[in-house]
Amino acid sequence: MQNDKKEVVDLYIPRKCSATNRLVTAKDHAAVQLNIGKVDDKGRLTGEVETFALCGFIRGKGLGDDALNRLVRERGLLSDLAPAEE
Repeated sequence: MQNDKKEVVDLYIPRKCSATNRLVTAKDHAAVQLNIGKVDDKGRLTGEVETFALCGFIRGKGLGDDALNRLVRERGLLSDLAPAEE
């Protein structure tokens, strides 16, 4: 909820899974949140982070690594490391 000054005044804002948009509940003990730091051209941290939350449903199915790879590629944080072989 927001007040008249457009400030968020809720005591609790639930997280959502970045891969499935499911709510990450308090009882989802298999859920994780990952903060991936951004780097500049020289490989130094800039202080900015991208945050991803993965629910226990995705991790339980063994799809956590695939979902994380898809998410970081969509945001441009991961590129192909090696060129395709001819």
